Amino acid sequence: MRYSLLSPGKRLRPILCLLSAEALGCAPATAMANAAAVEMIHCYSLIHDDLPAMDDDDLRRGRPTCHIQFDEATAILAGDALQALAFETILQDTVDPAVAAKSCLVLTRAAGAEGMVAGQVDDLLAEKTGGDAKMLHAIHARKTGAMIRASVVLGGIAAKANAEQIELLSNYGDCIGIAFQIVDDLLDVEGTAENTGKRTGKDQDRGKLTFPGIYGIQASKDRAEQFVEQAIAVVDTFGPAGKPLKQLARYITDRSH
Repeated sequence: MRYSLLSPGKRLRPILCLLSAEALGCAPATAMANAAAVEMIHCYSLIHDDLPAMDDDDLRRGRPTCHIQFDEATAILAGDALQALAFETILQDTVDPAVAAKSCLVLTRAAGAEGMVAGQVDDLLAEKTGGDAKMLHAIHARKTGAMIRASVVLGGIAAKANAEQIELLSNYGDCIGIAFQIVDDLLDVEGTAENTGKRTGKDQDRGKLTFPGIYGIQASKDRAEQFVEQAIAVVDTFGPAGKPLKQLARYITDRSH
């Protein structure tokens, strides 16, 4: 669990959670339990995603994947334990019971049968049956987008945001979630293992449904930029406090890993 959770990585999701709380005028520490929990869920999903039964990857964050470093059974159990620890962390370290309950509900919905897991199911299915642009967006709105949106919303919940603020944060999360996945797909085509910390070129080899595969490389880059600009426009509402969220949105299209 420590090997995977504490390995070098972007920590995008917990950072989003903390910055969202800050954008609403709260100290980032207010959302620390939610931030830690969302990273644990993300990490569990990576461990399972890398297994031979899924994407069969041997490199993650520049190191051997969990099942390569240890074994498949240990990797499955480490992922299972991280999933449970995420909710334990929220429930144990959140002072307000209403905030804890709402946070757990948002996280379970994002990670579960209508969110990340559903997206992964369809992603694997598309390798065999193919798909179109509609299917592509449906996959990544759940597989990647649901957890990124939840990361932003969880920061808002910790800051006790009102319904309007939660909707704005959710819209921001939707936009950067799509942009993030587009760039991820592009890096698999144009990046290197040294830069990304994982094998590249594997999406095409496995017949995955990707943005460059559907739209082409330049059109995919243009789409990512459009979604980032939409995200930046959304957080204009928060004034100067939203500046870090704008900077993070721009980082998404500038990143090389």
